[in-house]
Amino acid sequence: MNYSEVSRRDWIKTLGMGVGAAALSGIGVSTSREARADFVHKEDKTTGKLLDGSQANPCKLNADGTIARPAISVPKISETDVLVVGAGPAGCCAAIAAARLGVKVPLVERYGHFGGLATGGLVLHILGHWTKQGDKKVQVVQGIGEEMMKRLEGLPNGICNREFGKNPTLDSEVYKYLLVEMITEANIECLLHSWCCDAILADSPDPATGNPVVRGAIIQTKLGPQAVVAKQVVDTTGDGDVFYAAGAAHTQREYDIGLVSRIANLDRVNPPEGTKRPRHLGDVSPVKGVNWVNMAGPSLDGCDVRVLSKLELQHRKQIWKQVQEVRSTPGYEDVYLMETAPQIGVRITRVVEGVETLTLENAKAGKTYDDCVGVGGAWGGDHIGWQVPYGALLPKNVENILTGGRSVSAEPLMSDLVRVYPNCWVTGHAAGVAAATAVLEDSTARSVNVAEVRKNLLAQNAYLG
Repeated sequence: MNYSEVSRRDWIKTLGMGVGAAALSGIGVSTSREARADFVHKEDKTTGKLLDGSQANPCKLNADGTIARPAISVPKISETDVLVVGAGPAGCCAAIAAARLGVKVPLVERYGHFGGLATGGLVLHILGHWTKQGDKKVQVVQGIGEEMMKRLEGLPNGICNREFGKNPTLDSEVYKYLLVEMITEANIECLLHSWCCDAILADSPDPATGNPVVRGAIIQTKLGPQAVVAKQVVDTTGDGDVFYAAGAAHTQREYDIGLVSRIANLDRVNPPEGTKRPRHLGDVSPVKGVNWVNMAGPSLDGCDVRVLSKLELQHRKQIWKQVQEVRSTPGYEDVYLMETAPQIGVRITRVVEGVETLTLENAKAGKTYDDCVGVGGAWGGDHIGWQVPYGALLPKNVENILTGGRSVSAEPLMSDLVRVYPNCWVTGHAAGVAAATAVLEDSTARSVNVAEVRKNLLAQNAYLG
């Protein structure tokens, strides 16, 4: 079906944006094949609305050099049940899981696509979902994560190496498409191109704990700051942007920051006999002749804008040089740089101080928890699984906010295992179900019935050991 055959109503319905579709009521679908702006074909266009500048409320530079930010009234664009901020692997699972329990869910994402580092970061390798039980391997990542992998199998070039016991590799563009399908199927309101810039707190603390109560988030958009008010919030930004703004206790960590790329035409390589294989060829992807090339990078602060800016430039120069080295090898002349990731590979930054903390010692000992909401795997399926207690998703000193993904409460060595995205699927799934269950019970995230959370997770095919 081409665009000229799509009615405006059908197009909005296809977006699957729920209540957010109303905001698109002024958008039509052009049947024109090209935009014309020459003197012969130019036609009158909508002139727009002239603004006199009085809508601006800028910060002021004081005489002493300090900056004053004026108080403003932020417009509320949504009032909802569960707000999920950050649409990486954890956030997508959280939003889908919550919506499947029948609650209203908007999903906020700073980029124009879903999937986080699995798509925009080109981190295509799926590892961390197998564990060792005796002399056998067991896949402990089930639920929505396994559903995603199964659906990728049914799409062209969606996933490879999906055999039992192996670590598959997905294609970033196929995964982007699949996430759109799954999120629109769940009727989730999508707020893309929106960056969380503050938290919304209730005007009084929780009477039971005395802690501040999170009631939503402020998102920065091209129309300025806008507010989404919610009964429960799930922070899956990776950097803990919401719980940081809400005042949650957390640890700020430095870790390797790299930049992933893809190279192509490897199916045309024909080196002379005896040619030494060049470095930086990366690993296989589902697309013929295309490899993805990982990069570790230096261990620095992934929240520092100067650090990120410097590394973006440095890494792109390094990748270009590496590809030219490959091309200078006899037989590899046709290899070229297909793509550098638009999203830099920040691995660990803020980690919440939770009611429970995942430790390597407990994981090695196979510690079990009554409030287990998931089981994490090993990089190569070479050790036992480790249970995720609900308390690892729950901040110590702030109410009605949960986190999932790389920012859950874990000591450094465990954070390195938590951050791989099958385990982000697990913690995101758990956070979404817990937040929705709390809404359905009219309880706080801290006082939610964990037995009911576990029951709802099992009903969504999660693995709890």
